[in-house]
Amino acid sequence: MDIHASDILVAGGGIAGLAAALALSRRGADVQLIEQADAFSEVGAGIQIGPNVTRILRDWGLEAGLRQLASFPHELIARDARSGRELGSLPLGERAERLYGAPYACIHRADLHQLLLHAVQARDVPLHLNQRLAEVHLQEGRVAVRTEQGLTCQPALLVGADGLWSRSRQALGLNEPPRFSGHLAYRGLIPLPTPAAQPQVTVWMGPRLHIVHYPVQAGRALNVVTIVHGELPPDPQDWDHAAHAAHLFQALGPICRPLQQTLEAVPRWRLWALNDRPPLTSARQMGQGTVALLGDAAHPMRPYLAQGAGMAIEDAQALAQCWVEKGTVAERVQRYAEQRWPRNAQVQARAIRNGRIFHAHGPISWGRNLAMGVLGAKVMDVPWLYKGMDFPSGRE
Repeated sequence: MDIHASDILVAGGGIAGLAAALALSRRGADVQLIEQADAFSEVGAGIQIGPNVTRILRDWGLEAGLRQLASFPHELIARDARSGRELGSLPLGERAERLYGAPYACIHRADLHQLLLHAVQARDVPLHLNQRLAEVHLQEGRVAVRTEQGLTCQPALLVGADGLWSRSRQALGLNEPPRFSGHLAYRGLIPLPTPAAQPQVTVWMGPRLHIVHYPVQAGRALNVVTIVHGELPPDPQDWDHAAHAAHLFQALGPICRPLQQTLEAVPRWRLWALNDRPPLTSARQMGQGTVALLGDAAHPMRPYLAQGAGMAIEDAQALAQCWVEKGTVAERVQRYAEQRWPRNAQVQARAIRNGRIFHAHGPISWGRNLAMGVLGAKVMDVPWLYKGMDFPSGRE
């Protein structure tokens, strides 16, 4: 493997890294990507991608593939987890297209990962497996990279897309560990005999818990995510665990029968401890010199706004836009970081706030339910988020 000093090196082959490699290569950059695993794969279950994200995927020429793999819900419905009562609803479908110029979609993480991987491979971007970052640091304005397998290089730019436990962060002097949120996510998939005629996202809210489910795999499966309060597992970096349904139901307490039946239909549960970092406070936390951080490496966020993958994809589009502008590499990285940190910080803070609202009890939950019932879509919609940022077209 030969990585030249003129190349951009992307560290990380997940959704964030592949998005960066695709966006940059579409802008004419010489990109190579390294991934620590011995195969490209994505664990997890479903994700929701709002119009701010599907608009970018459309710009990258991925709309046809997205249409084959995703589900496009017509509505988001919020319900009380104990009583089953509907609290409020937000129309999606045609309304999202009309207001925000792109659809709201639900997709399995592995399907989105494969969609991006195939697009990157079609552009002949060199992809290198079994390369785990060991050391990253800045030397006289250049970034120096060493992997555990013996690769050493000084690329023109390092894009750190290496996730929550990022090694790329060390080059920027960002050494604080992630923090445990106090929340545990149980995830599973329910096979569906036929795709739902009217797909929807359903959110169930209760004291110290919430559940969301929606169709993925073009409607062939129902993704179920149940979040409860709990303790950090012994090894926080070993974040994907087999889980027992009995532990989940014990943590949930009493829930309505329809919701219980849905959860009982999940054949296998996986458990994640939800970690994040405090909202960003400055541009230097996203990039300095010849190092740019992207996605969870810079701004891991709680899932209560469904924008973790979305912000990584926005990051990739913004970085590619800045890369073709005039200036030194450091100047372009600085523009990228200054453009992205306020929006990511806003999404991080809003996600934390949403978690408190979703899991509320007592008077706060009464106020939440009243507001959702009276105002409905006005309190459930997030126009500032779904309108996205003003990215020039990256079409070739």
